[in-house]
Amino acid sequence: MPAETHSHRGPVGGDDVERVVRDQLVEILGVDPDTVTLDTRLREDLDADDFAVIDLVEGVISELGERTVGFSIDDDDLVELRTVRDAVECALAGLGSARRS
Repeated sequence: MPAETHSHRGPVGGDDVERVVRDQLVEILGVDPDTVTLDTRLREDLDADDFAVIDLVEGVISELGERTVGFSIDDDDLVELRTVRDAVECALAGLGSARRS
């Protein structure tokens, strides 16, 4: 089986995506994990600048791309990311697109 289609971990679900987004934000911004909820605003609450948002998306793509062939996030979606929930929903949409192709 080709390496890009095989993973020892199971399929990615919503809880996995939320965990990946939270872990990436904690690593990139050095914030307390307890402060990162779905309603946390990226720029206002976490002081994430545009570079941090780009790093977040790249980290999510890297992590989830290992588990889902064809996973990607459109660059146009970056400007729409206001909250952690937006980032999770954007990643879930990317997963849905990957599964349909």
